[in-house]
Amino acid sequence: MNISFFGKWRKQAADRSPGLASAFDADPAGVAELLSECELLRSQAATAGLELDDSPASLSALDQLLPRWRDDPELLPWLGNDAGLYLGSVIVRTVPGTTWHVWPGGSPVVRLASGREIQVVEAGLDWAVQGAPELSQVYGEASEA
Repeated sequence: MNISFFGKWRKQAADRSPGLASAFDADPAGVAELLSECELLRSQAATAGLELDDSPASLSALDQLLPRWRDDPELLPWLGNDAGLYLGSVIVRTVPGTTWHVWPGGSPVVRLASGREIQVVEAGLDWAVQGAPELSQVYGEASEA
């Protein structure tokens, strides 16, 4: 039985990219570098006179910025996503035994040496929208674990 719908569907399924999880399995260092770019957050911070240097102190400095981005509902989720990825990058670079992990669905998380996972993107979105938890607070909890 030849049903054209199934043929099209199979071809589309085969043409889909494997996703972030597969890319991470193939090149974890490359994906980690990509996750740390955070262009929008870095641009917003630079506009406020803050240079992000991937240090824990920069997280505290971000916490002190006036949240002008909350006036732009289109910018808010993108900035929150970048804030979470930046938080994760700082944790991975400064807390021993910590690595990036990407769930099969594509969500990047930070895995501590203890095995505990921190959903940094979710924390970044909460920070961007509500101001809490502070990025430095999430970092402090990660560094103590």
